[in-house]
Amino acid sequence: MIEQVLSRHGVALRVKITVKTLVSLGIVALAVVLPQLVHLALGAPGGMQWLPMYLPILLGGCLLGWKWGLGVGILSPAISFAITALAGDPMPAAARLPYMIVELAVFGAVSGLFSRKIAENGWMAFPAVLLAQVAGRLTFLAVAAMFQTISPLSAATVWSQIQTGLLGMVLQAVLVPFVVMGLRLLLIKDGE
Repeated sequence: MIEQVLSRHGVALRVKITVKTLVSLGIVALAVVLPQLVHLALGAPGGMQWLPMYLPILLGGCLLGWKWGLGVGILSPAISFAITALAGDPMPAAARLPYMIVELAVFGAVSGLFSRKIAENGWMAFPAVLLAQVAGRLTFLAVAAMFQTISPLSAATVWSQIQTGLLGMVLQAVLVPFVVMGLRLLLIKDGE
């Protein structure tokens, strides 16, 4: 969506990359800070229920497109792990990190596939988020099933985590599209 807005204004490639890099950094920062705040307020069970890192990734994909969405999906859990490990309490946990990187990469890429359509019609953010959530969660389940003999996460454990996070997913399926539509209106209004 941001790409289309910048293109309408005839912005140079260097400026587009700078803007998208700054937005990506903001999204990664939000994906690091938001889980910390939720865990501080609600503990680890709150994080598993509300899935706070997922929200910025979905937002990033919708705004930035699939390539940048893929990037923020990969970088966010990795950077969160690196920063929080320095404090002695890594989030996500090391055993969960590779799964989360794959899952959030899918979230960012799939929601990003709709970015161009969202620029044309803000309501497209709803299918973008829903399909990204389904694809990401199914990927998480499939990867866990493939590696359950060598990993502490079994398909049954993942299925339980998916059920625990259902309320957070529903909330994000409503909240993220409205945030994206609001940002779209601001960007289009600003461009007129």
